[in-house]
Amino acid sequence: MSPSQNPALLEQFGPREAMDYDVVIVGGGPAGLSAAIRLKQLSADINVCVLEKGGELGAHILSGAVMDPQAMNELFPDWKERGAPLNTAVSEDRFLFLTESKAIKTPNWMLPGCFQNHSNYVISLANVVRWLGQQAEALGVEIFPGFPAAEIIYDEQGAVKGVATGNMGVDRDGKPTDAFQLGMELHAKYTLFAEGARGNLGKQLIAGYQLDAGKDPQTYGIGIKELWEIDPAKHQPGLVVHTAGWPLDAATYGGSFLYHLENNQVAVGYVVGLAYENPYLSPFEEFQRYKTHPAIRGFFEGGKRLSYGARAITAGGLQSLPKLTFPGGALIGCDAGFLNASRIKGSHAAMKTGMLAAEAAFAALGAGRAQDELSDYAAAFEKSWLHEELHVARNFKPWMSKGLYTGTLMVGIDQVLLRGKAPWTLHHTHADHECLKPAAECTPIVYPKPDGKLTFDRLSSVFISNTNHNEHQPAHLTLKNPDVPVAINLARYAGPESRYCPAGVYEFVAAESGGERLQINAQNCVHCKTCDIKDPTQNIVWVTPEGGGGPNYPNM
Repeated sequence: MSPSQNPALLEQFGPREAMDYDVVIVGGGPAGLSAAIRLKQLSADINVCVLEKGGELGAHILSGAVMDPQAMNELFPDWKERGAPLNTAVSEDRFLFLTESKAIKTPNWMLPGCFQNHSNYVISLANVVRWLGQQAEALGVEIFPGFPAAEIIYDEQGAVKGVATGNMGVDRDGKPTDAFQLGMELHAKYTLFAEGARGNLGKQLIAGYQLDAGKDPQTYGIGIKELWEIDPAKHQPGLVVHTAGWPLDAATYGGSFLYHLENNQVAVGYVVGLAYENPYLSPFEEFQRYKTHPAIRGFFEGGKRLSYGARAITAGGLQSLPKLTFPGGALIGCDAGFLNASRIKGSHAAMKTGMLAAEAAFAALGAGRAQDELSDYAAAFEKSWLHEELHVARNFKPWMSKGLYTGTLMVGIDQVLLRGKAPWTLHHTHADHECLKPAAECTPIVYPKPDGKLTFDRLSSVFISNTNHNEHQPAHLTLKNPDVPVAINLARYAGPESRYCPAGVYEFVAAESGGERLQINAQNCVHCKTCDIKDPTQNIVWVTPEGGGGPNYPNM
């Protein structure tokens, strides 16, 4: 339950006002906006509403990103004429295996298709989302930024009938202030959930309807990204560089991306699989260390860092997809987990699933149906090019989870020789939070201090993410049991939350009574959801903060 969804407040100030729509969409990213646009393309008479927790569309959107335009071509065949911000076609692919001092370039003829990006575009996904929002509003979609959906509303039969936005103007203790505003209910015949990876409401729906029954555990990565302006002499528009290897050890899944956009800007980032074992590992510090490699640092010397952010990504693939529908609605985009980890791409998949769900909802509404299951959506997905793409990629992450060298060899066999058509499917056997080893079994990692020019600390990084939360609101990072962080996480795992968080939210500090206590700096949270995923005791629960809080990413 969101801290702002207090039953006592409903009793004191309720009932909440309600608005009725044909379709309510939770999340204004590529999946949610594509669904809204497709519905309006099919019928201008369908009433569609999009709720977005960010203060504006794109504020919370962070991705690499190289975009496959296939879904965009379907949604807007004339997207170039409309001015969609896909401005930089990929001009060159490089894949490097890094040791501490060397870089070994893989010949392009040896690269599997998943690492070849001809006909794709280097983009800012945040800017693409802002453009999609303009197209949606022009079609008559109602978009409400700064209003996070904090609660699922069910009917008497247990079907989803909509959502409620969070209360505003609640103090740290959950009491109303002078600025208090009760949340609003939005009722719909169908509700589509497009919150991104590890969505707060999506997680509740998966558990409540047992949508993951018989599925592999979902597995995640954390992607940490910076945007730089570099020396024009070093800029190569459309250059795409990926690396594997150093600074991670060979047993830990991860790698980097470095994409040259327009205007002398470069997006650089690092992805670390959250199934890592060593609790001393810090994904943020591994990213900073990566930039010091001799083959990488030259791009950034003399440049200026512009922005920073982090986001969890779903990486389990086809084996980990939950059932997509339930009475009254559906999961789309990364709320379900449609990212193709082998291609490091999810925006085209998000858009396609939003379109497929919209088409199923349109048919259901036309037949006079409401709040039943959109089974046509799942059936259409299984017949789509996206299902085929994910089927081809299904063994990538399981193979790479077996280590860099074994994984690389087997992915080469699977993707190049067998073209993804192997007669077997590998499976994920453990959730990410189950994979940490006790600190006593692991070697501490000593990371170099940041130099403030190429490498940076967390707090200066959070500052340029433009993150802000009302400091007087209830904490949106909640603990099921306040004793667990010290009694178990610190004692057994050396306090991993102080390292896996890329924003300095979690600190172990001296307690007045002696010993240590966990301090939660919720003001710093960039909404990456890593804590909700990796906490070894699953004691941390991320819920929606007050509307508009969090990062405000420009051009990310």
